[in-house]
Amino acid sequence: MKSVNECNSFELGPIRPPSEAGSLILRVTRNCPWNRCKFCGLYKGEKFSLRPVADVIKDIDSIKHYAGMILEAVASRDGSGIQQIAAHLSADDRGCTLALQAAVNWISGGMESVFLQDANTMIVKPDDLVKILTHLRNTFPGIRRVTSYARSSTLVRIKDSDMRRIFDAGLNRIHVGMESGSDRVLKLVDKGIDKAGHIIAGRKVKRAGMELSLYYMPGLGGEGFSRENALETADAVNQIDPEFIRIRTLAIPVETGLHEEVRAGRFKPLGDRKAAEELLLFIEHLEGIHSSVKSDHVLNLLQEVEGRLPDGKTAMAEPLRRFLAMHENDQLIFIVGRRTGIFSKLGEVADPYLRSHAEKAMLAYKVTADNVDDFTAEMTRRFI
Repeated sequence: MKSVNECNSFELGPIRPPSEAGSLILRVTRNCPWNRCKFCGLYKGEKFSLRPVADVIKDIDSIKHYAGMILEAVASRDGSGIQQIAAHLSADDRGCTLALQAAVNWISGGMESVFLQDANTMIVKPDDLVKILTHLRNTFPGIRRVTSYARSSTLVRIKDSDMRRIFDAGLNRIHVGMESGSDRVLKLVDKGIDKAGHIIAGRKVKRAGMELSLYYMPGLGGEGFSRENALETADAVNQIDPEFIRIRTLAIPVETGLHEEVRAGRFKPLGDRKAAEELLLFIEHLEGIHSSVKSDHVLNLLQEVEGRLPDGKTAMAEPLRRFLAMHENDQLIFIVGRRTGIFSKLGEVADPYLRSHAEKAMLAYKVTADNVDDFTAEMTRRFI
């Protein structure tokens, strides 16, 4: 059994993309070096730091150790299994327990992908990141994908030669929270980058050979900049042509700076209907690219807005158009049903059984056309 000193430094950060649910989560940095975005409260009050390379290397070795033990236990016929391994860990061995849990999750996910935490791994010195990636790939040669979050403001400062070295060492997908391509919206939410910077960063990632996953946030401009948010973001995305466009509808937790803006009357959030209008405008203006659009987050009202451009554009826009053309009462029923987990897709609003439950929920929550946006805001805050 691995000693406490060998794995008690193992760490897991607070977040990963939904697409990395089956990945090995490897913490390389702690928290966010910017930590000023007004829509995000995840790292509020937390200090950014780099984890020592030696500690990350030890984490990789711990996963190798526990994965080997688990696979051996599963293959054995004595019925011991993982429970016998866990019995050797004391309640004080939190790091070892986390490493064991991470190994179990990764084995169940196929041991093919790794996600590097936290918010901006690319801030690590290229030599150190190459060292970590090389050890990771040498330890687990069967890995097919290694991904990370990165800030555009960090990417623009990295030399192309270093980006290529990092790619060659094994990092082959980067997730960037573009959120918006509008300079006014980016300034409004203190994103710390402008549209031009996003475009430079995105192109740099692609030039290095890496896949690029960009996030767009409908509603981030509020009512004042909704149209601009859609059009300017579509224009930026068209100039980059990322492999993935991921939709993340704005939600405003109470601990964020944007919530204070709402309370002060300086920011008017979009409700579900206006957010759908903005998203449709964005989709309609995507041109000349071959990205896959993903709506893989519970915050999105219509998760069926997915497909590949350019051929899938009409199909992606169809549920948005259908929702916007619905009678107002049907829209209300769907919004309540979707936000309470009764509906998963728009077509389910026609299911008599599910619809009756949504109608009961609408009565229970006292949702009307006048307060539905407040209802949505409260429900979506629960998922942040």
